Amino acid sequence: MKGLAFAVKALISALALYLAFRLVHVTELQQRFYRLDLAWIVAAQTALVVQIVLAAARWQIIAEWCGAELMMLQSLRFTLIGAFFSQTLPSTIGGDAARMWFLARAAGHSKPAVYSVLMDRAAGLIWLAALVLVCLPWSMHLIESPVGRAALVLIGVGGVAGPLVLFALTQAGRKTLGRWRVTRHLTEILAVAWTTLTSRRAGVSISAISITIHLMSVLLVWFTAKAIGSPLGLVQSMLLVPPVILIAAIPISIAGWGVREGAMITAFSYAGLQESDALAISVLFGAGAFIIGAIGRLVWILSPDRKRPAPPQNREELRGDPSLRAATTRRPPASQPDRAST
Repeated sequence: MKGLAFAVKALISALALYLAFRLVHVTELQQRFYRLDLAWIVAAQTALVVQIVLAAARWQIIAEWCGAELMMLQSLRFTLIGAFFSQTLPSTIGGDAARMWFLARAAGHSKPAVYSVLMDRAAGLIWLAALVLVCLPWSMHLIESPVGRAALVLIGVGGVAGPLVLFALTQAGRKTLGRWRVTRHLTEILAVAWTTLTSRRAGVSISAISITIHLMSVLLVWFTAKAIGSPLGLVQSMLLVPPVILIAAIPISIAGWGVREGAMITAFSYAGLQESDALAISVLFGAGAFIIGAIGRLVWILSPDRKRPAPPQNREELRGDPSLRAATTRRPPASQPDRAST
């Protein structure tokens, strides 16, 4: 079954890349790569490194509120290893699954690890959708196509409203949903998420970090555009990149390859920009992420966690982790007085 899932994702990536490359002339694409400005490429890669550090910081905050101890350097190490699994291995295991596994081994509890990674991923996507929603008035002026405008509205409104509706429904029927294992986990994670995001310090920190991470993506694309001599402006990048990243996050391809290129070409064409520029920028974007994954490979090889045996688990832990149950009803430990007041 896993092999079939990977084969389907590989097929989608290959087909989407084939269609993307058919939309541009190879000679135009080669010209973009021949005139690369390495200084701008270094700036783009620096923005990607900053993203990784910020992502590790956000996960550390969320993991702590889920009841798992996670140091910053440890979070950064696991995040880099997750980037390796996402970008470089022909496997169905993703970066999120790798982070869950490593944190579960380090913390000794599987549920806080799983919940923290899911919350971390959700926080990033929700704030990305919120950024699309906030930029809608200006995006409508940039994109004249009715189809493109409708897609932006659907992405922005749906990405923000969907999680809010889900939370409201699960909280309203919490007693009923608690009877089944799958829905019980859903209500628990949403309760922890609400406690975390409504806390003054954690909520503000997670929001600020998430927005900054997405702004780094905007800068990354703009730097890359500068590197190939594309006329893409910073404001245009701000309006076009978040929807593309949100679409590429749909887990139907390998590391977003193919889907990202198609979305970038479509967004550029709606804005009246050259499709060859879009494809070159997207390929360089993916190549930069691949380099980060290669660094994560080295970190994984040298990581002490790679040789540590997994802690034993029992049925009681799988049924319910006391630390997580407590996280849904209590504030942080007394050892952190700055959060107790929130």
